[in-house]
Amino acid sequence: MLTFIKAQASSLTATLVDYLVTWFCVSFLGIWYVAGSVTGTVIGGCVNFYMGRNWVFNSTRKDIKLQILKYILVWCGNLLIVTTGVYILTHFFGINYLLSKVIVSGLIGTIYNYFMQKQFIFTK
Repeated sequence: MLTFIKAQASSLTATLVDYLVTWFCVSFLGIWYVAGSVTGTVIGGCVNFYMGRNWVFNSTRKDIKLQILKYILVWCGNLLIVTTGVYILTHFFGINYLLSKVIVSGLIGTIYNYFMQKQFIFTK
């Protein structure tokens, strides 16, 4: 249970970074919300990998190259799902892009990312 709680704390931290970067890209740099969302997801993913490897799953003895490769595979799935969800909710349902991102990434973070990290990326 402690691992799950730590994973959620790591996910929350990465999510906050993701949202701040997304908001900054859209609001201050004038980037299209989908591109801003992708940028935020990339930077948040880097934060999440670092925290997952070093703190959540304490998996620093394993080969980092293989972990990075596995993480990228899972992360690409995450990126595709989150970006598609943000686009659908924003474009077709008129929901604000940040609220769309909160809804989609919150759902995906708990039902996809945690299990993939635990069972596939940072296995002991």
